[in-house]
Amino acid sequence: MSEHHDIFKIIKKRRTTNGHFLKKPLSEAHIKMLMEAASCAPSHFNSQPWRFVLIRDAERRKALGKIAGQSMQVVMQKGDFWKRYLKYFRFSKEETEKSGDGIHIDNMPAALRPFIKFIFSEKGGEVMNKLRVPWILAIDSKKLVSNAPLILGVLLSKDEYKPQEKSGMYCLLSLGMAIENIWLTATALGIGVQFISLPMEAGSEYWQKCVDLVSPPPEFEMIALFRFGYIDPEGKRPTIDWSSTQRKDISEFCFEERFGNGWRPSIENGKQTENG
Repeated sequence: MSEHHDIFKIIKKRRTTNGHFLKKPLSEAHIKMLMEAASCAPSHFNSQPWRFVLIRDAERRKALGKIAGQSMQVVMQKGDFWKRYLKYFRFSKEETEKSGDGIHIDNMPAALRPFIKFIFSEKGGEVMNKLRVPWILAIDSKKLVSNAPLILGVLLSKDEYKPQEKSGMYCLLSLGMAIENIWLTATALGIGVQFISLPMEAGSEYWQKCVDLVSPPPEFEMIALFRFGYIDPEGKRPTIDWSSTQRKDISEFCFEERFGNGWRPSIENGKQTENG
């Protein structure tokens, strides 16, 4: 029973690490554990279609950091980014608790705080540029990626990953489970993880630069990049930062017998209630 509790604690503890990591390389033993965890994930017909590339060379990380910084600046200036994700921005603790989802933008330079709702809005591009927000975020993004001890390239075999076929969906499901295995293992080891998504958002030319650095053969497709490092408990947060610890109540996403019929477990603190 205690083992099960330990696993559940790790699952609940898992978070995205937005800030800087300790300036300390990941140990070979820990990297081996992360990869072994990935190999234990389920996959269709045990095909194990995933491949991982470990990027630890300082110059290569610096090059990826430069791309990440450029991508951040481009993305922050693109209006469609705000239209797509604005519904997930939260600006107060009350709003965050009420929604149960999204990101709470809770760390801003004092000079920018009065303008926060103008900055993060569909029409905030002009205000944002005047306040140099894209440049602030770009500098942070470049440093965060460049200084991460490990960047992980995640790939799938095109022999199995065929987006127009069922195998494409199966591949993505199995890769998601492999990544979660890695992430939970990382959490248990005190290693932070963050998805490097901005090069994808900025446009194909930025993502292609990342792909070229990883240099996969034609029969493999790069799906994602992540940065890893030991968590610094006293680490400084990025200049503009957010948190996302809130979660929806179970009844909002789990239904009994038919969709919409909310389910509430008849147990509290591990004990069954009188109704149960």
